[in-house]
Amino acid sequence: MQHESDSTRKNQVSSAGCAEREPEGLDKMFDLIAAGLYNLASMLVGEGEEGARLVEATIATAEVSVCSDAEQARTKSRRALCRAAIASIAERNPESLAAPEVGAAATTCIEDDDLGAAGVSREELERMLSGPDRGRVRTWLEGLPVAVRTVFVLRAVARFSGEETASLLAELGGAEAAGWTPDGVRESFRQGLCSLASQLIHASVR
Repeated sequence: MQHESDSTRKNQVSSAGCAEREPEGLDKMFDLIAAGLYNLASMLVGEGEEGARLVEATIATAEVSVCSDAEQARTKSRRALCRAAIASIAERNPESLAAPEVGAAATTCIEDDDLGAAGVSREELERMLSGPDRGRVRTWLEGLPVAVRTVFVLRAVARFSGEETASLLAELGGAEAAGWTPDGVRESFRQGLCSLASQLIHASVR
């Protein structure tokens, strides 16, 4: 994101309750939240101008306050960003977020819809997405089908439940996404987890 718009975006973040906070600390908190949002946006819609635009629009409209509760600010801004990203994906390709057919359970190598089933913790995944292997992991993520990638990011990175993910997709994913259910999210997430487990295995034997 462009440095020259930092002050503008910071002014759009609520300062209620900030009287006792140091300006430097508030700036650092804002930067962390903005960086996290851009990281999330880039996984959902790709890196570049679209991701930056979504972050700026989220900060401008979500009425985020970094003063009263930093974690609440992260959660609120993350939800707003994901809503905007899903709508953007649906607008770009209306069929890409189509709900899976009812009863069409995919055959996967993983039984549980839990990140640990792929042999990686949430903390390890976050390090993978931001560390030295970031490029390789991002390439893997971009290679997933759009719906599977979106579900994986919403569940594993944004930390939404299966019910929350299904609701967001059904509401914002376009006409063909109206049929998303928690079971459909579970199956798609398992596909993503199985792919991740395979990626980790390949990486370990190189």
